[in-house]
Amino acid sequence: MALRDQLRVLVVDDMSTSRGLITNALDSFGIRNVASASDGPTALQKLSGSPVHLVISDYNMPGMDGLQLLHSLRSNAPTRGVGFLLITGRADREIIDLGKKLGMNNFLKKPFDAPKLRASIEAIVGKL
Repeated sequence: MALRDQLRVLVVDDMSTSRGLITNALDSFGIRNVASASDGPTALQKLSGSPVHLVISDYNMPGMDGLQLLHSLRSNAPTRGVGFLLITGRADREIIDLGKKLGMNNFLKKPFDAPKLRASIEAIVGKL
């Protein structure tokens, strides 16, 4: 069984259009086990009931940004090892450095295309 058939992914973005674009790209790679959340607290709630291998999160979200979500994941034993891909339109040095310090596995700058998303995911989980 291919990795893409087993991989469970959670897409977190406050913009439904962005969630849809990412989900469609994942589907085009053969990744079908995808859940989504519109914010960090909802993502944490979903993860407590249904663990995943990879979280793909936007950075700029109201209430809890992507790095705050990452910090929560890394502070909680059951989610500490989950892969984390940050997607951001603001790939500022301080955001990326803080993300790395918090345990971010990779990041992707917006706008992006499907091949860049796939490469970013494969850098974390291996060949799809």
